[in-house]
Amino acid sequence: MTDTITATMARWATDLAYDDIGEQAIHEAKRYLLDSLGCAFGGYRQEDARIALAVLKEIGGEGNATVIGSGEKTDPVSASLANALMVRVMDYNDIYWQQDPSHPSDIIPAAMACGERVGRSGKDLTLGIVLGHEFEMRLCEAAFPGIRERGWHHATLTAFVSPIVASRMLGLTWEQCQHAIGISASRHCTLGAVTAGKLTMMKNTVDPMATQSGVLAALLAEKGYTGPEHVIDGKEGLAHCYGPEWKLEVLVDGLGESWRIERCGMKAFPTEALTHAPISAVLDIVTENDLAPEVVEKVHIRSLARAADILADPSKYDPRSKETADHSLPYVIAAAVADRQVTPAQFEQDKIMDPRIREQLNKVEVVADPEIEKLFPKLQRVIVTIHTTDGREFTKQLDYPKGDPRNPLTDQEVEEKFDALAAPVLSDEARKRLKGAVWSLEKVGSISELMDLCRADR
Repeated sequence: MTDTITATMARWATDLAYDDIGEQAIHEAKRYLLDSLGCAFGGYRQEDARIALAVLKEIGGEGNATVIGSGEKTDPVSASLANALMVRVMDYNDIYWQQDPSHPSDIIPAAMACGERVGRSGKDLTLGIVLGHEFEMRLCEAAFPGIRERGWHHATLTAFVSPIVASRMLGLTWEQCQHAIGISASRHCTLGAVTAGKLTMMKNTVDPMATQSGVLAALLAEKGYTGPEHVIDGKEGLAHCYGPEWKLEVLVDGLGESWRIERCGMKAFPTEALTHAPISAVLDIVTENDLAPEVVEKVHIRSLARAADILADPSKYDPRSKETADHSLPYVIAAAVADRQVTPAQFEQDKIMDPRIREQLNKVEVVADPEIEKLFPKLQRVIVTIHTTDGREFTKQLDYPKGDPRNPLTDQEVEEKFDALAAPVLSDEARKRLKGAVWSLEKVGSISELMDLCRADR
């Protein structure tokens, strides 16, 4: 009998050893861990996270999994949701986009929580991070077109990957891991409505919930619970229900020959990924030519159809919340023109309603360009033209933004981003200790040692 895809994936994940992983992939795992922790410290201060943490404190059980920021201990299911939400809530963590977009670092908290439960080491956490990126990114490449183009959110895919990471950290057999995949994936399909039109707090919550789903599934599988083995390639599985075309060999071909984590990207701006190239282009134009917002008459952006559809629909010209603003191409461009920066500060409520920024919104015009469409996802090309009130015209083309693996953030820039996000809640000395632990993760004896350094001291 031919193995199902989930059997092949589960066997490989169970057999993978730290020494099998390439040196560059190990270094990338450290970079994504530090970046994710910075995002979590920034997320710790957000209203979404405060609400969720209050609820989880009420319903959470006993356990030794650490909540970032508070340092409180809870059960691994609650901790995985809390920490993943804090990583995700500012829309500032990593990004991978092939047929589908994804944020593989959303799964890191599953490795943390399950690893703490059983006393795993820093090396084990590294392995868990590499595993999560490997399969999440492969799933992004396997559907033609991506499931986002069919109305589903990429959290649907995360529910297939988080149980693999959780199972590996818990030390389950490959059979138990396969059941965990079936348990989580068969009950966690996410509608694309969470990122369409006017956005809500759920936009950044569905992927953390998919991470939580994987942890719960692995704990059930550990006790003998079973799930469908054919959840990807069988009757009424992923490929059947989310047609038309899947290249399922992408999920397993060449496993271990190279490492997907080396192809992932980081965010230089706390916004939806397709806004990054136009933001970069606009910032370059306005700063290089010293254009005051009053002088800018129109900002014309040629981009992908999905950018025009998702990021520039009518609701995006009147953002009233952080969730809508950071997915609004008109808003982020207006902020770039008015403030010459796009940072977390631009998504505070008073800034979103700042008249100086809002005066720029209707100057932004987004047009779908069929020629640019042909180049995606290899290139994320945008062509930005700024027209001024005195008749000047400035044009810039960018093929990929800062943070893309072809133009990556340096280690120093990753540290600077971490420091900017963590400084309000972690002292200089606390940040220094945590950064040191991450960069020498292979020497950390237990994940709990690392998590103890994640308690806010401000």
